[in-house]
Amino acid sequence: MHQYGVRTVEKLLRLPRSTIRGLIQAGFVTPARGPRGAFLFSFQDLIVLRTAWALTQAKLPPRRIIRSLKQLRTQLPDSVPLSGLRIVAVGDRVAVQEGDARWQADSGQYLLALEVDLADGVLNLTDRREAAKALAEDWFSRGSVLEALDSEAAQDAYEQALAADPAHAGAATNLGRLLHEDGRLDQAERVYRACLAACGSDALLHYNLGVLLEDAGRIDEAAQSYERALSDDAGLADCHYNLACLYQTQGRQKEAIRHLAHYRKLSGEDRGG
Repeated sequence: MHQYGVRTVEKLLRLPRSTIRGLIQAGFVTPARGPRGAFLFSFQDLIVLRTAWALTQAKLPPRRIIRSLKQLRTQLPDSVPLSGLRIVAVGDRVAVQEGDARWQADSGQYLLALEVDLADGVLNLTDRREAAKALAEDWFSRGSVLEALDSEAAQDAYEQALAADPAHAGAATNLGRLLHEDGRLDQAERVYRACLAACGSDALLHYNLGVLLEDAGRIDEAAQSYERALSDDAGLADCHYNLACLYQTQGRQKEAIRHLAHYRKLSGEDRGG
């Protein structure tokens, strides 16, 4: 088995020697000893060291990290496989994936989804979820620029953003609005609801969904969406105004007056009522 010295590990992992020694002292890895007691690390040690550093940065309890890494080590190959190697989260379990094969590696919670590769003399472990979020943000930025130039291209960009990160509320809000403006209400509703399911809740998504439902004549559902939006962000002035108008048409004057008062306070304007 090829073994790496501390100097090589510093280069491969891009970690300072003090950090490497700290991780060893914490019990995350136990390297072999070479001539004159020098540390010698295996490929598994490199993976464990880099993963341990990522997990300590994520503030996981040391005992959980040690338990995870102990089991993880038993599933790692001796070197980077040609088919690629991923350390992934499968529910609340850790798994090592090589190509299409996957092995469970821990029964504890693991917060990162790491992709491993060795390129240009550097061992890279990438948090795939963070990479996906960064990609989604890039597509979202493109969509925002394209809106004034090409609505269809902007929609495509927002769809790419949501493909990378289904919980990207900004992309869903903008895509749904564009679809709504094109008269594709069913598609817009699906976009809003899918993102709400992914992200949990978002005031602007609920508000836009309320506008869509109101335009579709689904007044009771629209009112519920507006109320959900305000429960997330009571400072949405237009949401108070829309809700006031809905309640007024339903004869719910007391509630209409209350929301109109909120609107006037937030906007500093008087649009009547």
